[in-house]
Amino acid sequence: MTPHDHLAAHQLIHRWWFNYDEGRLEVLAGLLSDDCHLASHTETGQHPHEEFIRSDNRGPDAAMAWTREHRKHSPYPLRHHAANIHVTAERDEEVDLSSYLFVTQIVDRSPSTLSSGIVHWTLVRTGGGYKIRRKEVVLDSIESAAFHEVDFVADRQKSW
Repeated sequence: MTPHDHLAAHQLIHRWWFNYDEGRLEVLAGLLSDDCHLASHTETGQHPHEEFIRSDNRGPDAAMAWTREHRKHSPYPLRHHAANIHVTAERDEEVDLSSYLFVTQIVDRSPSTLSSGIVHWTLVRTGGGYKIRRKEVVLDSIESAAFHEVDFVADRQKSW
């Protein structure tokens, strides 16, 4: 098995968000695999804007149709910041990564937080570099509380 190029994987994630923010959707289309699956939702699925946030699209045509419509109705300037990108699994031709997402917009001429969340990625290695096979955006929407009080998170750590 040839080792994965983690820098190239990170670069693809950054390239995705930069071009999304700038509305360069033709670049995004070129980053998707033919069998891609792009999804987004909040962690509870109960956000007042869940209809705008939620997506579940398979294939580049469906994924780009949703992406185009979503970007059209999102603000500009908009800045997606991918942080703490790390590899979670590697297979022959695939690499899984997770990252935090921090999104800002401009309000009263100053950056203002719009959203945050976690993104899970699966990239597939092709002859022309990595392509996105899976991207799942899980946006934060609950009030922060003590870790052990957040049921769907605390259940992951019964030993605490």
